Amino acid sequence: MEARDKKGIRRRCIKLLKEAGCDESVVEHCIAVAELALEIALQYNSVDEKLVFEGALLHDIGRARSHGVDHGFVGGEIAKELGLEEKVVRIIQRHVGAGITAEEAEKVGLPPVNFVPETIEEKIVACADNLIDGTKRTKIEDAIEDLKDKLGDAHPSVKRMKMLHEEVMGR
Repeated sequence: MEARDKKGIRRRCIKLLKEAGCDESVVEHCIAVAELALEIALQYNSVDEKLVFEGALLHDIGRARSHGVDHGFVGGEIAKELGLEEKVVRIIQRHVGAGITAEEAEKVGLPPVNFVPETIEEKIVACADNLIDGTKRTKIEDAIEDLKDKLGDAHPSVKRMKMLHEEVMGR
């Protein structure tokens, strides 16, 4: 991706985040995730780098209205209202943890829809988000421990997060 394209995407997405009502800490987090996601994307041969960068910059737009587990779904609704392309909407909807199955979604009050990342672009953004705590890079082990603290050791999301990391990072 050319530097000019990157600057333009970054400027446009930050504007959308701020107009949606995201505070500065969310914007800074999104920038950190986007930079890491782009680094990861550059290690692949056939990844849409612009899509990864845009999706990562906007992944937490739902935090303008919710800081709960539903922020991915809410963000997808905001993205639809803004007329963003479906590929970006799906990245936003599917970035939470390592995704949320339809059964898990229904249990937490979301529509019973599969919110598990499927495309490599969706997976890269979800993985990068797991590796950024605020604006600082963290280890996957720390992210997994945080998830265990929230959901319990046996929750299927824990295994999904490990598998996603291994798939995306090749470890």
